[in-house]
Formats: sequence, structure tokens, C-alpha cells
Amino acid sequence: MTTLATGVPPAVLAVPESPQLSELREQVRAFLGAELAAGTFVPASDNWMSGFDPAFSSRLGQHGWLGMMIPSRYGGHDRSAVERFVVTEELLAHGAPVAAHWIADRQMAPGILAHGTEEQKHRYLPGIAAGEILFAIGMSEPDAGSDLAAVRTRAMARPDGSWTISGTKVWTTGAHVAHAMVLLARSDGEPSDRQAGLSQFLVDLSHPDIEVRPLRSIDGAAHFNEVIFHDARVGPEALLGRRGEGWAQVMSELAFERSGPERYLSTMPLLRAWSDELRRSGATEQQRATLGLLTAKAWALRRMSLSVAAELAEGRRPDVRAAMVKDLGSAFEGDLVEAVRAASDADPRRSGGDPFARMLANSILHTPAFTLRGGTNEILRGIVARGMGLR
Repeated sequence: MTTLATGVPPAVLAVPESPQLSELREQVRAFLGAELAAGTFVPASDNWMSGFDPAFSSRLGQHGWLGMMIPSRYGGHDRSAVERFVVTEELLAHGAPVAAHWIADRQMAPGILAHGTEEQKHRYLPGIAAGEILFAIGMSEPDAGSDLAAVRTRAMARPDGSWTISGTKVWTTGAHVAHAMVLLARSDGEPSDRQAGLSQFLVDLSHPDIEVRPLRSIDGAAHFNEVIFHDARVGPEALLGRRGEGWAQVMSELAFERSGPERYLSTMPLLRAWSDELRRSGATEQQRATLGLLTAKAWALRRMSLSVAAELAEGRRPDVRAAMVKDLGSAFEGDLVEAVRAASDADPRRSGGDPFARMLANSILHTPAFTLRGGTNEILRGIVARGMGLR
């Protein structure tokens, strides 16, 4: 029997696992314990989005905990979706700085495996598994955020097979440290054509005609970016998948993006820290009730996320269920922060005070993004409604 690394009573989150999974979980916990003891990172909420530490990602790669589901012939480790789930939930629950590799490992590896050429697979996948090639996602635009089908970035085909890309992407997480970007652009037709005529491209961000401008968030950090393509010319090998099928490819990738444990574990480090505070100082009956309710909700969301991971591993497209996980999970993350703020005696502050007060302040500042990134909750509920035949 083993538990999530939440710090809550073991009887609540006890999960039967195979000896192999339990051993893997203990290995990850031992690694994280050593990293914490060495002071290589400070646990924080939302560190999968804002905790950029390429050296930490490289150390995970050395342990074989990146590219776990990539076939060994491409530098991966031939492991299962459940094994990857065990590793990622421990990293998230500990608040580890995993943002540098997160996008590459989460959705670019399966996207390139599904749609890439052999050349693209050999070029990118070994580096993703080693934590040495970092990716950003070029989807949202100034006039096309959650309405992704309205993208205006244009990829113009040239007679020699190359492409000229012009346009602007925005809210691009990690572009300031990423080596490459997967770009959704209109290769055919007009914006009014919506989903038709869109294609995906793998673009090197060191390109001289690509400009990356950091965007500062309310907490002062700059993990979002604006990325401008000034008629950037790329070769024919940049096209990912088939021309004009970018929309279908993106939708399959979004199932990986929306259903993972990061959609409900972003604020788990705060819940762990609060649980530790209650253990030290004693908890009121109401605080115990709040802790139990939050733990039960996290458990239910975990079961949903695991079911989506199982379907993805079998090659299915659980788009509706993935949208449900993201909708419910992102709302839960914000509710968790507010519940802990209301139930604790801490005075949240970004500087001074104790570590818990600082973590609470950081979590509050990150809360507005939870229900926006990966598609707003309104968009997600539309996906669910259509999937259930309600629209």
C-alpha cells in the first residue's frame, strides 16, 4: 500500500499498487527527498507552469523519468502510462520545478510519435527523453485565445517546399527557455474557414526572424511570452503531420494537455504545507473537515485522470472526459487555495513571514490562470455538451 505525497492521513489516500509501481514511487520520493535536503528547489504551487529549472529536468532525464513512454529506439524507456503517472504525480505533489521539460514530455513526445516523420522522431525524441530539448506551444493569439479555430498566423507555401511564417502567438509558456515550438498556423484558406486549412509546424526558436518577448504576470515573473514571426522561412521538414490536418492533430494533443494530474495537483503543495501546519499546531474540527473534503475531491479527480490516461494508452481519444478533468480540476485548484486561506490563520505575504504564508501568497497570485490555460471553463463545458449530444 502506498499514498500520494500529500501529507494527509495515509488511510484517506491509500492506493493498492503493484510492487513495481510502489518501488518506482519510492525511488522518486527518495530522489526528491535528496533534492530538498540539498536545497536545489523550494516547493511551490504551480511549479509545473512557472518553475523553470533545466538542470533539474536534466537530472530527471538521467534517472529515466522523462520520455518514459517513448520507444527505446528513439531514446525513450518503453514504460507504461501508469508508470509515467506515478512519477508525474509525485513531482507535482512535491512542488518540484518541472516547467522546463513539461510541455515537451507531456504532449510533444506523443504528438511527434503519432504524426512525425522518422527524421523528426530521431531529431527531437532523444533530446526530450534526456531533458535537453525543451518545447513551447504556439496556439493562442491576440485575437484567438480559447477560440483556437480563429488563428491568423499564416504559413505560406513556397515553390521549393519551404514555408514563410508570419503572425503572433501570445501567452506562450516557456518560449524564453525553449529550443523549439510546435506551431499551429493557417496554411490554406482564410480565418473564416475555421478548422479547415490549419497545419502544425516544428520550428526552431533560435531562428533569426522569430522574436520572443516575455510577458510579466501579476507575481512579477515572466513565464508567459509573446512570440512574433517576422516572415520566418523554414524548410519543408518543419511540417508536422499532413498539411491541412492541424486541427485534428491539435485536438488529439489537447487530451494529453487537459487530463493530466497537473490539472488538479497544481496547489497540492499548499495542501501538504497546511496539513503540516495543522499537525504541528493542532487542528479544529472545522479545519479537519475542510482538509478531509479537499482530500476527497482530489481523490475523485485522480480517479478520473487515471481513467483518461488508460484510454490514451490504448490509443483512444477521450476528448470529452479530458475536458471534464480540466474543467473540474482547475476549479478545484482555485477552490483549494480559497478554502485554505479562509481556514488558516496565516497572513499571506510574498516576503517575510513564514514559508507557509509565502506559499499561500504565491498560490493566490497564480489562481486566476487556473481556469484560463488549456481552454477556459466555458469552452471546455461546450466540448462536454457537444460530446454528450446536448448541443
